[in-house]
This record gives sequence, C-alpha cells and structure tokens, in this order.
Amino acid sequence: MMPVAIALLLSAAVPPMPIGGGEGLPPEAAVARALDGHPLVAAAEARVGEARADAQALSAGPHEVVVQGIVQRRDVRGTGMVPEYDLQFTRPIRLPGKAALDRRAGQSGVRAAENRAEDARHQAALLLSRQWWAWLGAAAEARTLTDVAAIMADAVAATRMRLALRDASALELDQALAAEAAARAGAAQAAARATAARAALAASFPDLPLPASAPSLPEPVMPAEGSEVLAALVVARSHEIGATAADLDRAEALKARAVRDRIADPSIGVRAFSEQGGNEKGIGLIFSVPLGGRSRAAAVDKARAASVAAAADLAAMRASIGAMAAEEAALATGYLDAWQDARRAVEASNAAAERQRTGYRLGGVDLADRLLTERLARDAALEEVRARTAALETITRLRIDAHTLWLSADSHPP
Repeated sequence: MMPVAIALLLSAAVPPMPIGGGEGLPPEAAVARALDGHPLVAAAEARVGEARADAQALSAGPHEVVVQGIVQRRDVRGTGMVPEYDLQFTRPIRLPGKAALDRRAGQSGVRAAENRAEDARHQAALLLSRQWWAWLGAAAEARTLTDVAAIMADAVAATRMRLALRDASALELDQALAAEAAARAGAAQAAARATAARAALAASFPDLPLPASAPSLPEPVMPAEGSEVLAALVVARSHEIGATAADLDRAEALKARAVRDRIADPSIGVRAFSEQGGNEKGIGLIFSVPLGGRSRAAAVDKARAASVAAAADLAAMRASIGAMAAEEAALATGYLDAWQDARRAVEASNAAAERQRTGYRLGGVDLADRLLTERLARDAALEEVRARTAALETITRLRIDAHTLWLSADSHPP
C-alpha cells in the first residue's frame, strides 16, 4: 500500500502538463458562447443601441416644425358673424457649426458605449477565470488531502502491526488515527469548497459546459510575450481608457456646443390669415430669435467644468490602469517564482517523508517523528497547490487584461 500512496501524493504535487496556450482552461469557443450569454454583456450591448439612438437624435436636432392656428367667428357691426382664421408654420434653425458638434457628441457617446460593452465582456471574462481557477484549485487541494489521508491510513496500518508486535503503544495508534481523520476532514472541506466553486461557476455561466470533475492543475508558464509586454498591452488596449477618452471628447463637443448656444437659434416660418369673412387676407414670413440671458452663460460654465472633470477622469483612469498593469505583471512574475520554490519544497519534503516512512517500517523512527514529517510534507504539498493556483490565475488575468486571451485585440479600439 505504501508505494501506491506515495505515487498518489507525488502525482498531486507534480502537475502533469504545461499551460502553453490554453491548456487547463475551457475551450475558447465555449468561453465565447458563455460570455455572449452573460447578463452584463447583454445589458452593455443594449446600451450601445441606446447610444446609437441618442446619436441619431442629436444628428437630427431638437427642432421641429410648430403649427399654430386660430379658427373663430367674429361679430362685425353691420355685417354679422363672419368666419376668420390665422395659421402659421414655424421651425427653429440650427446655426452653422452646431449640427457638426451635435453629431460629434453623438458619435463620442457611441464610442464610449461600445468600449463599455467590450469592458463588460472583459469583466465577465475575469469573473469566469477567477471562478474557474477557484474550482480547480479547491479540487486540487481536495485530491492532495485525500492522498495524504491514504498515506496516513498506511501509517495506521503500520502502527496496528507494530502494536500487535508490542513495538508500539495504544497512544501511538490513537495519534495515527487522529492524523488520518484530520486529513480526511481537510479533504472533505476542500471537496466542499470545490463543489461550491463549481456551483458558482455554473450559476454565473450556465452556457459553459463543465466536466463532472475538475481538470488537473497544469504548470504555470509565463507567456512568450513576457510580463512587461503584456503590461504595456493592458494599457494600450484598455477599453476603460477608451470609454473615458470618448467621454472627454463628448464633453469637449458639448462645451463647444454650449459656447455656440450663447447665440440662440432663430425661428422662421410662414403665416396665412383671413379676417372679416375674407375681406382681409394675407400671407407673410415670420422670424423670431430668443435673447439669451444668464442661464445660457451658466450652461457654458457647467459644460466647461464638465470638460475639465472629464479630462481629470481620463488622467486618473490612465494612472489606475497603468498601476494595475504593473502590479499584475509583478504578481505574475512573483507568483511564478513562488510556485517554483514551492515545487522544490515538495520534492525535498517528500524525500524526507519517504525516509521517515522507511525508518518507521523498520522500527527505527518514532511515530511522533513520522507524523511531524508527514505534516510538513502535507503543508508543502498544499502550499504548492495554492502557489500554482495563484500563479495560474494571475497569469490568466494578465492575459485577459492584455486581450491576448478570450478577447479581441482590435474590437472598438480606444
């Protein structure tokens, strides 16, 4: 039983395959369908339609033809009741330059909505990655602790044998049984976390087909581009920056529009009338223009302040994304190094544990020494799994943020 248990622990500690492109992740076609069906993505796509409709409205302008008419009967002395009417058609006209600014504001709104739709897909992809690795990591911990429990069961069997030969005490058997039970309890807890993580993943992405059991954790490997290049791509391809830049362009257009609107749009029209039963008739042109007051000046001040705020928002967004990209690149490199150290720790602790197991079988090692060594080996194996999961999740997040995984690099570029 001992060789089988050792093989199980080593198989849990040493991953079977490297993660070259998408190994260890769900198929890209399945991910694309899952992201398409996510409510955040659907809502953001609907807001793109809303922005396009708003752009059409801005392009058409707010002015419409106004029809005004009066139909009446007047009592004229000596004539009696006579019919009369007064009918006029008027329409405000946008002054030159205003329509172009309205179209610019509408197009900027569409760009902002498109970038936010892509960012919603981006956020959904990050959620999928986070929940995917949480599932695989918990399942790997459960498998590791199950293998530890199998090793401790072997220790229990060896202790029973030594107890029968009067080479061990009942206390030592109790200690071995307690260690086995603790390992099984830990495995059960990790299995529960894995089940919960799979349930959360399935609930968040019902269109993503999931295997019954979690795949094994692959080896984390830094992509060929390297962390620094990926960090630069995170900033260059950020749709959050793109949306904020579009917001700034819209604010600039609205500011220029407010300045031009200090001079109000005139209205022109046609008037036709008939009075005293048709004895007096006429047709003519109508012209009117509002005289701007303090409200228009305040509107300009408001638009200027909004433009300044939008520029500050863009600067803050660039700084935030740049800091996040640098942090992710550093974490990806650091977690990868930490995992490599953890793997070496597993190899060393497994070698020490194997020597203790051999010594215990031969009666040259006390149970307390063996349990201590087994506990160190268990802790090293768990730390290796957690370090591997953290490295995988961080590298995947960096690739998603850089739009080299699951996302298009050129859709609605900033």
